[in-house]
Amino acid sequence: MKPPLRRADRGNCSYLPLVDLFRTKSVERIGADAEGDGEGSVGSLRKNLSARHLVGFGIGIVIGTGIFTLTGVEARDTAGPAVVLSFAIAGVVALLAALCYAELAASVPTAGSAYSYAYATTGELIAWIIGWDLFLEFALGAAVVARGWSGYVGNLLDLPTAWFGEESTINVGAALIVLVLTVVAALGIRESARVTSLLVVVKVSICVFVIVAGAWFVRGANLTPFIPPSRGGEDADGLQQPLISAVAGIEPAVFGIGGVLTAAAVVFFAYTGFEAVANLSEETKKPSRDLPLGLLGTLGLATALYIGVSFVLVGMVDTPDIDPSAPIADAFDQVGLGWASTLVSIAAVAGLTSVILVDLITMTRIGFAMGRDGLLPRSVARVSPRTGTPLRMTLLFALAVLVMATFIPLGVLADLVSIGTLFAFLLVSAAVPVLRRTRPDLERPFRVPLSPLVPVLAVLASLYLMSNLSVETWLRFLAWLLLGLLVYAVYGYRHSRLRRADADAPAPAAAGGN
Repeated sequence: MKPPLRRADRGNCSYLPLVDLFRTKSVERIGADAEGDGEGSVGSLRKNLSARHLVGFGIGIVIGTGIFTLTGVEARDTAGPAVVLSFAIAGVVALLAALCYAELAASVPTAGSAYSYAYATTGELIAWIIGWDLFLEFALGAAVVARGWSGYVGNLLDLPTAWFGEESTINVGAALIVLVLTVVAALGIRESARVTSLLVVVKVSICVFVIVAGAWFVRGANLTPFIPPSRGGEDADGLQQPLISAVAGIEPAVFGIGGVLTAAAVVFFAYTGFEAVANLSEETKKPSRDLPLGLLGTLGLATALYIGVSFVLVGMVDTPDIDPSAPIADAFDQVGLGWASTLVSIAAVAGLTSVILVDLITMTRIGFAMGRDGLLPRSVARVSPRTGTPLRMTLLFALAVLVMATFIPLGVLADLVSIGTLFAFLLVSAAVPVLRRTRPDLERPFRVPLSPLVPVLAVLASLYLMSNLSVETWLRFLAWLLLGLLVYAVYGYRHSRLRRADADAPAPAAAGGN
């Protein structure tokens, strides 16, 4: 291993290894890389997307199992009818983060989103951590959803449980859907957009049907009391209780205001993934206009559908009678519209399919950005001239998802998706005021209103929701980050393009020299 660079190696510049870890990448260099003009370019992605495509991708990943499963579980066990408020609170937190994403994505349109923003503001080490964190979010999310897809399709078509669903040793259904969607993702972003748009039309149409048809069966008695009185929750050991309870010594509670907030932290899972829109910056025709529209349009539509569906559910069925495994389908069964449950299952399958596809595309773009910077092998980040996509990176990540989805039951790790997303939101929100201070001259086609108040609120809200997740989720998350730091120390630091370029640059002449 090469010895660390000495202070003298940089002339009069203060240069220490610790400082080296937090070296930032200029916005101009990020822009040059995005256009394929940077030194040692691995190629540029094709610009084929409009605001309509971005909203399609956003809805494609946001509306999935969350609305079809979490609504019933949290309404029955944690918040009661006030689960509607839980979805609204989670939506507000997501909106605060989306405003911050919109400013950065419009100003710095590049693949990698939060990873690239961190590189420009807080430095390479933090950028690596957030990139590694996003791998966890999207790869694990794709694997979890693939297993869920297998179970839904198995139940819908009465397929053998030995191959489909959680009872299988080798989940053939999950493997098949990952393979099919990998082909779609590898063919090109335009083809992926077409498939996603079709799936989005199906599931949004059925969500609207649920709201309209279910509204006829809403009963006021089922909504009273809207916020049930608070009571103590079930006993949980030290690792399963929320972090805030363990630290503050607060007894976990269900229902009441505390139950509403706890449910908000859980149903936030239903909003995860909208930041995938920002990862498509380099493939957007007019990023300064289309990215804010794509991000805010996604959150606005998703929040409206979530609130509408959750309100109809708790209005149709008394919360103790909700079936947590299939709450919406069972609600229609209870009011005598059993045929509607088939439509709900179709919407769930369409939702799960689009989530997997967008997850595969998103984590590939993050890996592409990190490979372009040398933090991952650059040979696998190259763009295929035929498809205009990072083909090798797509196949590599798809293989990892395929293995996890086929062989590993991942239900216990689902909360990691939420904590990974919230951590990314926290760093992106903090990056907005940092970049405004360090680069006040940067053109900002979209600006977060009331900054730095809104970014600070986004940071605090993300921290609070993270604190409501269990201690064991935090421990798993920290273990994953430590593994990432090890990978960075062994490979990323030594191969960083930015570090090597700065190390090879001639030292400035001493002041007063000839």
